[in-house]
Amino acid sequence: MKALSIRQPWAWLIIHGGKDIENRSWHTKLRGRFLVHASKGMTRAEYAEAHYFAVQGGMLEHPFILPSFEDLQRGGIIGSVELVDSVDTSDSPWYMGQKAFVLRDPQPLAFVPIKGRLQFFEVRADLLTTDRRTAD
Repeated sequence: MKALSIRQPWAWLIIHGGKDIENRSWHTKLRGRFLVHASKGMTRAEYAEAHYFAVQGGMLEHPFILPSFEDLQRGGIIGSVELVDSVDTSDSPWYMGQKAFVLRDPQPLAFVPIKGRLQFFEVRADLLTTDRRTAD
């Protein structure tokens, strides 16, 4: 299955916070479900910027919904989401890029540590067994 590395806390916001756009500088022809890989790297400044953006934009109902910097899982698969379009503009409050992937139906998965890569990459299906799914 395809996966895409996304820096935290943006990856968490896609799976749990209603983020329906993944901002990118490139388009994709890929459509359908892909795995959300939470990148290993995240600075405190990046965390604070994303948190501020989501709270000020009214996208988080309460500022403490987002897990703390230390509690965010990094360096592995955290869920999956359906990619329905690749656009140049969007009315979504999450849109702030040159281009964006339109997302829907996020589904959390139990954390699976996997090294990320650039662009979409393949993840072996046997690493994602049904007993790893979470009941969130």
